[in-house]
Amino acid sequence: MALKEFRPLTPSLRYTLLRDFSELTPDSKPEKKLLEIKRRTGGRNAYGRMTSRHRGGGHKKKFRIIEWNRRKRTSAGTVLGIQYDPNRSARLALVEYGPKDRAYILAPEGLKAGAKVVAGPSVAAEIGNALPLRAIPQGLPLHNIEMVPGRGAQIVRSAGTAAICTAIDGDYALLKLPSGEIRRLHADCYATVGQVGNVAHEKVSLGKAGRARWLGRRPHVRGMVMNPIDHPMGGGQGKSKGGGGRQHPVSPWGQLAKGLKTRHRHKPSTRFIVQDRRKKKSS
Repeated sequence: MALKEFRPLTPSLRYTLLRDFSELTPDSKPEKKLLEIKRRTGGRNAYGRMTSRHRGGGHKKKFRIIEWNRRKRTSAGTVLGIQYDPNRSARLALVEYGPKDRAYILAPEGLKAGAKVVAGPSVAAEIGNALPLRAIPQGLPLHNIEMVPGRGAQIVRSAGTAAICTAIDGDYALLKLPSGEIRRLHADCYATVGQVGNVAHEKVSLGKAGRARWLGRRPHVRGMVMNPIDHPMGGGQGKSKGGGGRQHPVSPWGQLAKGLKTRHRHKPSTRFIVQDRRKKKSS
């Protein structure tokens, strides 16, 4: 995938860097049976209270139903096209298993229209194919990985990400995740071979505030520049730290913003983490 640069004819174009969508299949339209209406909440919960700030507006979107568990085993499907998904950074591949039997899967890097993809315990470990971790050769890039066998893929799903299986130890596989964490997963968990497509997603620069509004992102400012009624760190004369004092940075509700561990100390899944993503510095 290539990126588009623009001549700096206007201030908004000076730093704009956008995708050219060359990897998408021309004239490949969304499958109507796999679309659902996506209702926007504006960051409000069921009680109308704002629980996620700086959301609202933006272009209308429809939700694509994605097949996370690859229900068709040992049945090859044909990729009809690579399509855009407005709800995620990755691209989607529309796969046809038979007449009127189509499904969306995440499109790995290098998958083209007309390719064959298949899932099963004894299929070839090729791009787009899904296999149990115990059947995949070590060292291959993986994505769309289950955490519990049969539950469907939950991790390594965003653009450009990939995990690597480093070892198989009995009924468990050791995976190095994109965050650097090394984690044990059951060897019967399915994973898809390849790296998630749209690798250049992290290099995109919106260039102007208006493009962020099209995506449903509203403006936000630092708590330090607010008034005391709006934020615990607001107020003071000039650039004062936390209203004239030296308080630690906090959220609008007083939650510490730096250094506070938010993961539950006795969370059951902690025993599956072999190496934490926050590596301790050697003294």
